[in-house]
Amino acid sequence: MTPATHFEAPRAIKRMLFSAWALLDSLAPDLRARMHVPDMDDPRRLDWDFIPKPDRTGVTLGQLTGHQRTLAHTLLKSGLSMRGYSQVLAVMATEHILRELDVIEREFGVFAGDFRNPDAYWITVFGRPGFEDTWGWRIIGHHLSMSFTIVAQRYLTVTPMAMGAMPLPAGVLDPLGEHRQRAFEILDGLSPDLRERAVVHHTAPADFVTRQVPLVGAEEWPDPVDLGIVGYTTTDEDRRRLRFTKDAPTGVSGADLTGRQLDAVRELLLRYVETGPEEVTARYRESVLREDPARLHFAWAGGTTPDTAHYYRISTADLLVEADNAVAAGQHVHTVWRDLRHDLGHDLLLDHYRRHGPNGEHLRRRLVSHRPTAADPLRTEAWYPPQAYERP
Repeated sequence: MTPATHFEAPRAIKRMLFSAWALLDSLAPDLRARMHVPDMDDPRRLDWDFIPKPDRTGVTLGQLTGHQRTLAHTLLKSGLSMRGYSQVLAVMATEHILRELDVIEREFGVFAGDFRNPDAYWITVFGRPGFEDTWGWRIIGHHLSMSFTIVAQRYLTVTPMAMGAMPLPAGVLDPLGEHRQRAFEILDGLSPDLRERAVVHHTAPADFVTRQVPLVGAEEWPDPVDLGIVGYTTTDEDRRRLRFTKDAPTGVSGADLTGRQLDAVRELLLRYVETGPEEVTARYRESVLREDPARLHFAWAGGTTPDTAHYYRISTADLLVEADNAVAAGQHVHTVWRDLRHDLGHDLLLDHYRRHGPNGEHLRRRLVSHRPTAADPLRTEAWYPPQAYERP
């Protein structure tokens, strides 16, 4: 079990807090009301699915002025490494390429510019962003979903973190191309017997095996189809063969790989992980390199060449990466990095609420008059002297 201290990130959290304040304070009341959802428990916070939807929460980049856009990007960068930030910018910019392809190939016409829009990424702030408070924020749109959860201004989670790309590459834009190249190098470098263990099924899932659930369950089966994409379906037997079981993942074990092969799989996993801020991802790197290789698994499904429908995943005791490229003949990839216990702050939030309620004890004490007890000078019964309520 990953300790809570693994997620301590004071510098990133401070930058997020000040950036969120500046962005919210710059907005007119109507836009601020749309960007800020005061209830941290709002169920919409758990919907991180990045497909196009007509009912997104938040405010798009396109609705912001020049300086507000700078503030929005400062907030976005606070949750990413520089390489991760450049990947996100490339994903957004690829919408320009998709717009032109849709005009030419799908005859979308004039509305393609609204449907494929690099400014159509929504920012939402959930909860109460404040000192020692628990809150979160998200940026989401086509092929991009980034969710950040801050617990008591002490802990930060950055998963699930999902990115997609289409086409591959889009001219010089290729935000996930190196990931795909490394994955095929790993597969092609396996001996026949290891390759046979790694390839768990001849058919790739239509999308993520774990779908877009807020927290990965003990066992997850993929959907038979991908939402909005016709022509690619899987059977119940396909789904059974592709399922992901936390305590018994399929694929080849890291314990059976050579040192070089194990390093390659670890580095591909960390290529996804190190999209996040250094304070958090450095600890993930340490834990991945320190973990027993038997807890790491590399699984493949579908075709074994880049122009076919294919899928791979890498899992450890705590982490999961999925990369699915099942439609458009290997030209449409979805990827996600997940923490199996802390997506959207899950375990950290439960522990915090159980011990402190929705806000920290310090915040409550600042607002309640009290008298210390000998047993505990901080945890006290509220004490209101009678004169506080007497009229003069």
